[in-house]
Amino acid sequence: MGTITFLLVLSFLVFFHELGHFLAARFFGVKVEKFSIGFGKAIYSKYWAGTTWQFAMIPLGGYVQMKGQDDSKPTLVESGNDSYNTKKPWQRIIILFAGPFANFLLAFILYFAIANLGANVLSAKIGNIQENSPAFIAGLQANDEIIRINEQDIKSWDDIGKIITTTEGALQFFVKRDNQILTKVIAPHISDSQNMFRENIKKRMIGISPVGEVTTLELSFTESLSFAYEKTIFASTMIFQGVQKLISGIIPSSEIGGVITIGKVISDASESSLIALLTITALISVNLGVLNLLPIPALDGGHIMFNLYEMIARRKPSEQVFMFLTILGWIILGSLMLLGIYNDINRIFLNN
Repeated sequence: MGTITFLLVLSFLVFFHELGHFLAARFFGVKVEKFSIGFGKAIYSKYWAGTTWQFAMIPLGGYVQMKGQDDSKPTLVESGNDSYNTKKPWQRIIILFAGPFANFLLAFILYFAIANLGANVLSAKIGNIQENSPAFIAGLQANDEIIRINEQDIKSWDDIGKIITTTEGALQFFVKRDNQILTKVIAPHISDSQNMFRENIKKRMIGISPVGEVTTLELSFTESLSFAYEKTIFASTMIFQGVQKLISGIIPSSEIGGVITIGKVISDASESSLIALLTITALISVNLGVLNLLPIPALDGGHIMFNLYEMIARRKPSEQVFMFLTILGWIILGSLMLLGIYNDINRIFLNN
């Protein structure tokens, strides 16, 4: 069942990504010859509305094949008003960007659905308090619930950290204790900490940790939109930063996961709850959007770079350079896929 869920989720994400390319291409009058979910030999195909729609044998990706654009033939040129070749560079860039944008849009939709179904978050109830910390000195106690800081209502534990780290000076805390509302003025201090990438950083803190209770958010329509937007932006930023840390060596290459890891994560999420499955699907969708925007030839980001070069230089890159960089891009992608599978296999043996 887990494998089926993995393939369904992956196919859904690929379909949405390629649908972005398809709709943008058709908007600019480009003929889409083939819309494929998967690679290799077709196991099912149907010609409809000028396009061949197919499912292929290797269900780990997909593509739209436009007239005048084929990654398997990088130097392909076809004339005609319905050819990708004849479109202006800015139009091609929109067509290319539409795929990743569709992934970001899908993530937003999924996060919006999660907000309405009931997103589970850590409650704003205090667990431990560090001795001699600002919270300790101010008189906060275990099981106190923080309901507001300054003029901002608190709905989850994340809200507390966000306000503390993004403000300056002392803060006014409104705390619920034994059905009474207490007011405490607390001046956070700068302390040593670690970020999500395990880097040592300094940030404003008051010395509290959560009790560990989970609560369900009750959000209005506008709050749900805000929740979806913030989650999509946060996930995108996190993945962009993760790629940067990986390139700079801060994150080791052994952290790269392949299709086995992705499949396990999706399978585990599907067995947990619908909310967990939607959350993982949204995160992977953002991941696909970000990774496809990397300036690697053979990815959307690489093609966008070629078109930006054409806009600036007023000429296309030479066929030799284009072919060389495209092949190099495929080698890089293939190497990353193999590294991910190698790491997956290593983790299986280590866990056993």
